[in-house]
Order: sequence, then structure tokens, then C-alpha cells
Amino acid sequence: MPSIDKVKKFKPRVMCWNDLTLENIDDILKFNSAEETQSYLADIFHLENHTEDLKAGILIDLYYYSLQFAIDGNFNREQISAFFSIVKSVHEMAVDTPFGNVDPVYEYCKELILCHSVKRPPFSIELYTVDQVKKITTYIVNTYFRHYKMYKYAFTPKVRLDLSIEYVGLPETPAPSEGEEENVEGTESEEAVTGEEQSVEAPEEEQIEETPAIKELKAMISSALNEQVQQLKTSVEEQIKAKDEEIGKKMGISLGTSSSSPKSPRSKGKKGK
Repeated sequence: MPSIDKVKKFKPRVMCWNDLTLENIDDILKFNSAEETQSYLADIFHLENHTEDLKAGILIDLYYYSLQFAIDGNFNREQISAFFSIVKSVHEMAVDTPFGNVDPVYEYCKELILCHSVKRPPFSIELYTVDQVKKITTYIVNTYFRHYKMYKYAFTPKVRLDLSIEYVGLPETPAPSEGEEENVEGTESEEAVTGEEQSVEAPEEEQIEETPAIKELKAMISSALNEQVQQLKTSVEEQIKAKDEEIGKKMGISLGTSSSSPKSPRSKGKKGK
């Protein structure tokens, strides 16, 4: 289950003036170029290195085109601020976990839009009309959710699984002491010279009598391997048989039947006699 902090963080709520204030919107509307708007957004959200850092550059593009969509749609200042915060909050929830979460993020997006399209204070306000809600939903689906996996790949860390296996019933290998390590290093050269003369002794672990658990494990492994080998043999034999039949059909010979096999000249000679 998600923690209480995450539930509070991504709870649908009214987001007007949450990220961009009225002064910010007024300043953005005065800009005449995309570079000015992007630089202004970089200063607000501390993304000054967006020209070098790929993640920061992706965020600036997401923020800028969201604002441009709202401005081109003739949204008022409250609507622009709320729409910007909706897109920003949806993105933050999407990249909050490296695991797949497209369904809950999409539901969260719909609830956010609903909070700004139905008059039910203090839980929601009627900020957008029905036509604006359709345009907003279409835009977010076509621009964000259509490229959802790309955003996840760019902003979420990779998950690596460290797997460790413990065998029940096997004795643990004791860790070598410092004295033993020095002895091993000193005797390596001697073993290289007199390796053939020294008798090979079985390790202590191999001399230990096998427990029932070890015997059962070996039996299970042997049974599984035998089954796999038998299936492989059967598959190979079936493939060879099918290939022989195919070749026989092409040559006009039915393989595997004794009646259609040609008789040898020796047998004909014996019958004549």
C-alpha cells in the first residue's frame, strides 16, 4: 500500500495558482519568443541547465508547450495556471515510481480535470467548460500519455535485482583467516613445482556424508534433467522423421514401408533358379 505522504501528495485537489502565480502568468503573456518563455520557466523551477541536461530540457519543453496550448486556446489566467499545474502534477506522479503505473496516473489525471470542471466547493470549482475539458483531455492523451513510456524511461531510475540463494542442509563454508591466506599465498609456488607428486585429497565438504535433503535435491535435479533430455530426443526424432517423409514424397518413395521398397537383383536370381 502507498504511504500516507504519497496519498496526500497525489490527492486530486484544486490547483489554481499552485505553481504559477498571477504575476508569472502576466510576465509570460508579455514574452514574444519561445526562448524568453523557456528561460523564464527555467528560473522559476530552477532548471537553468536545461540546455545541457537532457532531463531538464525535457521538462522545459513539457512546461512550455503546455503553456502554449493554454494560451492558443484563449484560456484566462486562472485556467492557464490550473492547466499548467495539472500537467506538472500528472508528470510527477508518473515518474514517482520506476514501476508501471499508467492506469492510476490516468485516473488521477481525470480526477484532476474533474476538480476544475464541476462546481462543488471546496472540493472542486467550475473553471473549464465542457468544450475546454474535451480539448484538455485530448491534448494530454496525445502529447503525454502517447509518449508515456519515453517519459518513464527518461526520468525513472533502473531497478536491479540482487538474487542470493541459500541451500538448506548444506554446511556453511568457513571464511579463511589471515594466517590461512598467508599460507595459501606461500604454498602456491610449491604446489606448481610438485603438483604431480602431491596426492589430491577431497575437500572436507565432499567428505561429509550427504544428508537426506541433499539426496532429495539431487534426485529432483536428475529427474528434471532426464525429462528434459527425453523431450529433446523425442522432438529431434519427430523432426528427422518429418524431414525423411518430406524427402521421400519429393522423390516418389514412401519411406518406412517394406512393400514399396525395391527388390535386390540377388533375390530375383534365386527365384529364377
